[in-house]
Amino acid sequence: MSLSALPLSPARVFAELLAPPLGGRGRENEPVPGLLGGRGTPVPPGREVHVSGSAELCAAPDRARVSIRLGSRKGEAGEARSSVSRRLEYIAQSARQRGVQEENVTVTKDFSRVENAYQMEAEVCITFSDFGKMQNVCNLLVEKLGSSVIISPPHFYHTAEAVDTLRRQVCLAAVGNTRRKAQEVCRLFGQSLGKPLLIREEEMKEWEGQIDSHPSNSSDTLTVQQRIQSATIYASSKIFAIFEIKGREKRKKQAYLEAC
Repeated sequence: MSLSALPLSPARVFAELLAPPLGGRGRENEPVPGLLGGRGTPVPPGREVHVSGSAELCAAPDRARVSIRLGSRKGEAGEARSSVSRRLEYIAQSARQRGVQEENVTVTKDFSRVENAYQMEAEVCITFSDFGKMQNVCNLLVEKLGSSVIISPPHFYHTAEAVDTLRRQVCLAAVGNTRRKAQEVCRLFGQSLGKPLLIREEEMKEWEGQIDSHPSNSSDTLTVQQRIQSATIYASSKIFAIFEIKGREKRKKQAYLEAC
């Protein structure tokens, strides 16, 4: 297929290399400078390049919360408490030995009388920042405590700091892509990119990841990797910027001064 037969896509870059019309209004409703300066010297026309750029980044969850439930029903109150307390101590010890801080462990207890017996129930919520440690602790508890505990699937999520970091990074990446695009445009016409005159974020989007699996799969049958993928956050940013264009004469003068 010849190049002339290819469909043309709409241009996304606009470069203004001519001076605005005399007597008109500039950006932000400011009057456009005339041809003469204060001492009668010519004022060079303003030349700008208008570009837009975008970026997309993602961040996997940095925290996971696991809930462990256990209970006991005995004829004597002390026996019910003792049975649950021994398992609670083992769970706490296992977490501490694998580097889990005490502030990341929450324990709730409920004691009640059911018919002619005493019932003790407890729930342990552990927050992990290391997912490898999380799997090691859960595997150990399943091995040692068996069916006497019920371990919920991990819930993955992001801290506020992680979300803020993602937003900053995607914005800066979009600004960098926009500046590189402007440099390429100027280089194409033998010009040099100058200082930025305007940088504006026009659009910011965030969304969570999707699981590439059959829709009939319930959340209880998802693997750890599928849960992480589902909790991953994506963010995109679109930037519009205006840069000053430096002419060839200014660039040659700068090169001459550097050589001197």
